[in-house]
Amino acid sequence: MGRSTVAAVAVLAALTGCTVQTPDGDGKGRSPVRIELPDGTPSPARSPAGDGAGRPSTAPPAGDTPGAAAPRVLWSRGDTGRDVRELQARLRQVAWLFDGPTGTYDGATERAVSGFQGRRGLPRTGRTDTVTWERLRRMTREPGRWELYLMGGQPADPPDARCRSGRVLCIDKTSRTLRWMVDGRTLSTMAVRFGSEYTPTREGVFSVYWKSRDHVSTLYDSPMPYAMFFSGGQAVHYSADFAARGYAGASHGCVNVRDEAAIASLYAQVRNGDKVVVSW
Repeated sequence: MGRSTVAAVAVLAALTGCTVQTPDGDGKGRSPVRIELPDGTPSPARSPAGDGAGRPSTAPPAGDTPGAAAPRVLWSRGDTGRDVRELQARLRQVAWLFDGPTGTYDGATERAVSGFQGRRGLPRTGRTDTVTWERLRRMTREPGRWELYLMGGQPADPPDARCRSGRVLCIDKTSRTLRWMVDGRTLSTMAVRFGSEYTPTREGVFSVYWKSRDHVSTLYDSPMPYAMFFSGGQAVHYSADFAARGYAGASHGCVNVRDEAAIASLYAQVRNGDKVVVSW
């Protein structure tokens, strides 16, 4: 084959996507040109990065896979329950939330989660997904019982045996709850707060001896709405301070209720003479 012929074949090879076939191991020559016609299937793209064994990697970097599933959302706005309380308590530990815990995933919780996510380079969705939750858990400790129920809402313990008959305001200092019970049935339950160690709420069995809807303390000059007196100057009543600060404060010996609607309803049902049991 003359030089002009070889040159022509080389040009043809370059134009049609050919490869030059080298002699086989037996030394026998093969056709110097092998023409590969396109079959309609593109070759896989290759990355210059290796896979650790000297082979080029064809997979995109982790986290950049197109269509990769987003982290599963655990809780979002409107959700309620004990898990939401724990989320809020942990957000309080890292100073992203200052109210609650309330057990309700509200706007403040959503904003706190969004801020926490943004500070750590996570998508600012305001929803708590598995990645956000794991990051928060690693940064915080397991919250204690009263961290979870700083603003009330804790479950009530079983009622004292003295509460199982008649009409009773059954008040439990251990679980910090008040049950309104009639003939052994619990009609309502609410969170309550007690006096400090210097002005403790007295324990024992008493009875409501006076009700005062818009009472104001003559000793402390403080409002005591829906007051139901049971032992001297100690009464069950609504407390705006309890509603605002939760268990960060204490009463002067009274049993404080933070839910105004709940105590308004209770006040309408309780009669003078109804029993009051205060126990640990």
